[in-house]
Amino acid sequence: MTFDWSAVGDFLPAFFRGVLVTLQALALGSLIAFALGLVWALAQRSARKAVRWPVTVITEFVRNTPLLVQLFFLYYVMPEWGVTLSALATGVIGLGLHYSTYTAEVYRAGIDGVPAGQWEAATALSLPRGRTWTAVILPQAIRRVVPALGNYVISMLKDSPMLFAIGVLEMLGEARQFSSQTFQTVEPYTVVGVAFLVIAYPASLLLRALERRLAR
Repeated sequence: MTFDWSAVGDFLPAFFRGVLVTLQALALGSLIAFALGLVWALAQRSARKAVRWPVTVITEFVRNTPLLVQLFFLYYVMPEWGVTLSALATGVIGLGLHYSTYTAEVYRAGIDGVPAGQWEAATALSLPRGRTWTAVILPQAIRRVVPALGNYVISMLKDSPMLFAIGVLEMLGEARQFSSQTFQTVEPYTVVGVAFLVIAYPASLLLRALERRLAR
């Protein structure tokens, strides 16, 4: 077996298209996961059972079912109910929704980690409940959980190949399509594997540096 560098050159245009799609899905999915996760975390702390219980059921269901099953459901079942989205939009929503249930737990841990004295000080100052959350609690809680949130971004990157199952041509999807057309498998899959490493490893180092900085 020999490594054909000319095949790598032929694959690069498709590869870069796949990288762009992967990064789009990752960025948009992360925004959904972070925003929706915070909503879940706050809703689970609600004093109203009518709010807290349904959110708990939804998050537990999503967290304990496979991402691939959720993607199939969104892409193939939702159109039966009149909701039709493109493959990329479905993938972004699927990634964001799935990981929002994990980021919700991260936010919950961060909120629980805020010292009780901070709540008491806000009460002593007669701060409104909304102001207490936005000015006192959430800034401290989010600062504590930034590294953990970053780890989930890396996990989303590694799960992005699942989007190919619904027709999204991200990096692995482009590699599989190129392989089926040219019958060359070693080169495209090697390039994709190296690309994941090149993207994920520096991100891991950055997160470690950020964690050390925030811990000071």
